[in-house]
Amino acid sequence: METVLKADIFFFIASVAIIILTLLFSVLLFYLILAGRILYKLAARLKSGFRESEEFISELKERLENNPVFNFFFPSSRKRQRSNAKDDSIKRGN
Repeated sequence: METVLKADIFFFIASVAIIILTLLFSVLLFYLILAGRILYKLAARLKSGFRESEEFISELKERLENNPVFNFFFPSSRKRQRSNAKDDSIKRGN
């Protein structure tokens, strides 16, 4: 009789522990889902911001490449000059 009583107590404690762990897991899962949604929205905003900054940087690059002061301090490299010369000769038909 004593073993049956001990088994009943064990199963009662195990059931209560499983219920508590399930509730804790549910709360944790709820907060993880909320965090995931926030991260998704943040990523979307960052993506749109990167697109805007990409346009700004490409425009700035074009302005700098055409600026004579910038070209004086930072002349084109030889590789670019050679490749541009090859492209020009190909365009001319040489």
